[in-house]
Amino acid sequence: MSHNLPFTQIVASLPHTVPFVGPEAQERNTGIQFRARLGANESCFGPSPRAIAAMQAAGAESWQYGDPENHDLRVAVAAHHGVKPENVMIGEGIDGLLGCMAHMFVEPGVNVITSLGSYPTFNFHIKSRGGNLHLLPYVDDHEDPETLLAKAKETNAAILYVSNPNNPMGTWHNGNVMEDMIANLPSGTILALDEAYIECAPDGVAPRIDVSNPQVLRFRTFSKAYGLAGMRVGYVLGHEDVISAFDKVRNHYGMNRTGQIGALEALKDRAYLADVSAKFESGRARISEIADSNGLKTIPSVTNFVAIDCGRDSAFAKNILARLLEKGIFIRMPGVEPQARCIRISVGLDYELNLFAEAFEEVLREVG
Repeated sequence: MSHNLPFTQIVASLPHTVPFVGPEAQERNTGIQFRARLGANESCFGPSPRAIAAMQAAGAESWQYGDPENHDLRVAVAAHHGVKPENVMIGEGIDGLLGCMAHMFVEPGVNVITSLGSYPTFNFHIKSRGGNLHLLPYVDDHEDPETLLAKAKETNAAILYVSNPNNPMGTWHNGNVMEDMIANLPSGTILALDEAYIECAPDGVAPRIDVSNPQVLRFRTFSKAYGLAGMRVGYVLGHEDVISAFDKVRNHYGMNRTGQIGALEALKDRAYLADVSAKFESGRARISEIADSNGLKTIPSVTNFVAIDCGRDSAFAKNILARLLEKGIFIRMPGVEPQARCIRISVGLDYELNLFAEAFEEVLREVG
């Protein structure tokens, strides 16, 4: 039955799509209960005990709305980065903030630049506003600043989106490379710099924070190293004139109160964050050992995941992924060639990585 519903032309033209099918949906669809959850780049080590205690205490007060100004967290994030609260906006993870940015800068016909195979949720938001996406290939498994900048200049792009460190490959550029990219931005182009994994990376990967430049927006999250993915708390840093525009489009009551409180305590616990970062490093080494023991190589990573090069094409890697899912091992893989020759493994607990190692060896024997 057809209905004459007043969808906008953009919505009516879009296919039904979900950027990522969650592990819960996969379990429901397949009837397979995952034994190891290694696909969503969550931190299996969880949040700081201080954050857990604060959120538990806040549970009884969940009848209250969260502060729509996110005042305490905003002030704390600003102090952490040495900027003013006016340079910070809190939102429902980086995903929610990217949606706000698309609302602010994108309308039908506007050009937007990103890398082919990079973050699908960014593409989702741009398409929902009718923007023209220009997707440029990776170079040696890295996003390529030179070609991205050239395309942004050629198309008079409104937004150039780059993730550093990169998802799904785990590769990165040092901060000086990113500063050169910022210095060479075309006039009128916003650089959306997604730094979701920056707390996992060593010093020198992040460029210096300069909120005086209105062309740069830095996106950070509490979902990865801070272990608060389920709370959906992120923030963006930028020039106060740009940050203030988020108030025109954001969901002012979108932040839950418990998440605000948990993120505030997580931010304070620097020792716990350092401990988790060390565990990520050990986990990356373990995944590399698993790959090496099976005659395969990994892509160097400074994130909380590692891409394993399966040595053939995407069909081969997809077969490996499917067989691992059948054995109860939840992982993911890049979506386009040539990166899709890889599978992507999140750092997990020791028992999860042991389960992966056993299942991976079995699957490689099966596929020959």
